[in-house]
Amino acid sequence: MPVRRRLIAPASGEGDARGEERVGLTSPRILIVEDDAALARFLELELTHEGYCVVVAGDGERGLRAALAQVWDAVLLDVLLPRLTGVEVCRRLRAASGVPVIMLTARDTVPDRVSGLDAGADDYLVKPFAIEELLARLRACLRRSEEQTARGPLVIADLRLDPARRTVSRAEQPIELTKTEFDLLACLMSHPGIVLTREALLREVWGYDYLGGSNIVDVYIGYVRAKADTPFGRRVIHTVRGVGYVLKEE
Repeated sequence: MPVRRRLIAPASGEGDARGEERVGLTSPRILIVEDDAALARFLELELTHEGYCVVVAGDGERGLRAALAQVWDAVLLDVLLPRLTGVEVCRRLRAASGVPVIMLTARDTVPDRVSGLDAGADDYLVKPFAIEELLARLRACLRRSEEQTARGPLVIADLRLDPARRTVSRAEQPIELTKTEFDLLACLMSHPGIVLTREALLREVWGYDYLGGSNIVDVYIGYVRAKADTPFGRRVIHTVRGVGYVLKEE
């Protein structure tokens, strides 16, 4: 199949947000926060062509303001933004919303990716990227979001997780988790009694393939245990030495 090619159109006039009226209200609503006007315009045209309703914000402050002002199906968020960095925008947005966030950046080191994902991003795409890959990742994010919303509460012993409301409780006590901690626990609770390898958890929760030497899964398992397991005296998260982790009643 031939690759679709389009010229990058010049950026339109700057404002807090633009493009909202281009597609019907039933279309998935995507917020693009990107200060590169040519790239933002290109993404706006491509996504609009694919049937999305697109709004563009040109800096971090405007992006955060737009993200909090309305309901979005996904946010495409540049990392190196003026006024407020993409990582900080994501962190503040995550405190108020579970909207899927895909970070776009030229930085591709492991610490950079971990920083973005720890701030609450659902995926991380390194520039330059093929538009087909971005569209595929966006579809995957939207699909996962729809599945989580449709799924009922997950319950193991006295531990309860509600994917739609993004709440967790144990023994009827509410537990505050970060976005990554929540996603990790949700992954384990979605596969009760099944041993999940570190590689599988890394792919499912952090969205990229396992990189040798990374112990991020073990670190976050420790965080989740400290909040949702150890204080309650009865373990449900178990280590399978040399393999990974399993969530089950003792």
